[in-house]
Amino acid sequence: MAQTTSSSRVSSNKASDSGLQIHLHPLVLLTVSDLITRHTLRRQQGPIVGALLGQHNGRDITLEYAFECQVVAGEQDAILLHQTWFQDRLQQYKDVHKEPALELVGWFTTSPSTGPETQHVPIHQQIIHEYNETAVLLAFHPASVLAGGENNGKLPLTVYESVYETQEADGDRSMEVDGQQAPLNLKFQELPCNVETGQAEMIGVDFVARGGGNAANVDSPTKSKGNGQASQAPVTDKASKEASSQQDAKALNDSSLLSPEDEELIASLTARANAIKMLHTRIQLLRSYLTSLPPSYLTTPSESNGTNDDDAVASGRTEISHPILRSIQALVNRLPLLVPSDRAAFEQESLSEKSDVTLVELLGDITRGTKNLREMGRKFGIVGDAKQQGRRGVMRSMGLVYEDSDEIFGAHSMQVGQHYE
Repeated sequence: MAQTTSSSRVSSNKASDSGLQIHLHPLVLLTVSDLITRHTLRRQQGPIVGALLGQHNGRDITLEYAFECQVVAGEQDAILLHQTWFQDRLQQYKDVHKEPALELVGWFTTSPSTGPETQHVPIHQQIIHEYNETAVLLAFHPASVLAGGENNGKLPLTVYESVYETQEADGDRSMEVDGQQAPLNLKFQELPCNVETGQAEMIGVDFVARGGGNAANVDSPTKSKGNGQASQAPVTDKASKEASSQQDAKALNDSSLLSPEDEELIASLTARANAIKMLHTRIQLLRSYLTSLPPSYLTTPSESNGTNDDDAVASGRTEISHPILRSIQALVNRLPLLVPSDRAAFEQESLSEKSDVTLVELLGDITRGTKNLREMGRKFGIVGDAKQQGRRGVMRSMGLVYEDSDEIFGAHSMQVGQHYE
């Protein structure tokens, strides 16, 4: 019964004919994921409901901002928005976002991967009747997140629009009575959705991603228990060991905190590692596809004569797709641009350039050494002249210096300076 009720809210026409294009911004994804995470960790009860703000330009709808909403129980336990609170909060967001002007374009909640359920209809009807008749529903699927890789890399969410369809029933109830049409029921149709981001959002999302990847849990300092008399009691060996182990654990936690430079380095290395893993996964996918193809009629004509694609699929082989094979061939043809054809000549040229750079560095070191020696000789000469001047002054004061001594000392200092230069 539950499955029947759930599937009855998804339209039988899978493809939407309205032509609406949904442009989803990363800030909405962060808000929804944060709300779901807090709701789960706090073990809160009740549904997860929020509003979506954006712009509606023709057939394009942008989902730019989101915020949590309060809900109340209506008639027959129907979940509805708190009218007064929602109007005030919506007006506050409109006052803040005036350029460009944003409006209510939809709402978000959680639902199974099969689609919206009956409990989602009252809120959607309330929004389309009082605020926006073209409001969309962003349904997040927690079961797809738990499934992990089974989602094939797709975001665990779906965007729906509302349509009215006639109620289908068995027997004569489906027929019109006295010219009256069958009652209309609110159904949901899936809309195409793509992620769109701006430069400011890219910077913010990158900062959040790096901070979340390097987050550390730091425990608060342990509060001492007991009264003052108990704290003055002598500490036993066991208590001292426990205290030392706690201090070591705290020191370890403090040492595990990373500096901004370390965080940036780890984020860069993590991004490169993820890129290498993705490249490895794509290469393995191409190899799996090529190995699952049937034998080529060019290399093994005897085995492939009289076979077609249907026989290959029936035998467990993958059907040949010539566009994919041409793309793989174009990728293989671009590999020589990355790897040189003559590897020996390339290594020889690289070694020659490396030798030239090393030689220039050595010449620079020799030039700097010669300059330092000349500077040291000049300073030594200045110091020697100063010492000789001091000695002559002392000897003159004692009357032991003759007229010709100045010329002798001056010539000696000049010879010393020229020797070091």
